[in-house]
Amino acid sequence: MGFVTLLLPVLTPVFHPPARTWRYIMDSFEEVIAAILQRKGYWTQTSVKVELTKSEKRKIGRESSPRWELDVVAYRGKDNSIKVVECKSYLDSYGVDCAAFDGSNEAAQSRYKLFFERRLRKVVFERLKNQMISRGFCRTSPRIQLCVAAGKIRGDEDFLRSYFKKNDWLLIGPDSIREELEKFIDSGYENSVPAVVAKLLLRRAKPICRGRNVGNAA
Repeated sequence: MGFVTLLLPVLTPVFHPPARTWRYIMDSFEEVIAAILQRKGYWTQTSVKVELTKSEKRKIGRESSPRWELDVVAYRGKDNSIKVVECKSYLDSYGVDCAAFDGSNEAAQSRYKLFFERRLRKVVFERLKNQMISRGFCRTSPRIQLCVAAGKIRGDEDFLRSYFKKNDWLLIGPDSIREELEKFIDSGYENSVPAVVAKLLLRRAKPICRGRNVGNAA
């Protein structure tokens, strides 16, 4: 059982209708990924709405589409880089399907629109960049990288990692997520749910320190 599988039941409500429960699970996973990126020097925001213009919506063939939503957007000023992260926990399902990326399951590609629709990706990223610059969130000409954070992967993860690298995308797989969360164990005080739960689950129990004279009290 992976660490994130242990983490999510603590983070999410359980007495809700299925749709609401799923939304809470996704929100929790996004917060975990955001916390990991923050420790790497990124400013992060979850559920970012990209405000496409009518003209841009026509370009991507979605004239009646609402604002495009991105799971996690992370910005680091040091290298003026933006990471756009699609969060796919899939902890209780088959996982991110490698078959969507090796061409053997084209139907599954619909779950990864930004990866397979080049025009959509270009339009959304350009609007995101302009939106962030105009609001003072980043410097001009930032570099944007598309990422997937996967709580579970179905198929050959080595192939998937190689495919992502070839396309200049980033795969944040289950092992990477687990390794990053383990770094929270010995960190100082952090008032975040991922940090607190990581310490509760992964720190070994230590004996309670008692006062010197407690054991001799009459």
